[in-house]
Amino acid sequence: MPDTPNADIEKMSFEQALAELEGIVKQLESGDVELERSIAIYERGAALRAHCDGKLKDAELKVEKIVRGEDGQPALQPAGLD
Repeated sequence: MPDTPNADIEKMSFEQALAELEGIVKQLESGDVELERSIAIYERGAALRAHCDGKLKDAELKVEKIVRGEDGQPALQPAGLD
C-alpha cells in the first residue's frame, strides 16, 4: 500500500503537529495561496487537527487513570485538602 500524503503526521508529537497547523492557518488567513494549494493544505490541516485531538484525548485518559484508580475511586487526594 503506498504512503498517504499525511502518513508522516502519525509520527509527529503534539507540539510538532500544532506548530505546523498554526502555520497552515496563517497561510490560509493570508489569502495569498492558490485555490488548489489552499485545498491541499486545508486537508493536511484537518489531518493535523485530528492528530492533535487524538493526542489530547490520550493525555486526558492518562490523567484520568492517575487521578482515579482502577476501582474508579480517587487515587490521589486533591491539593489543599490535607
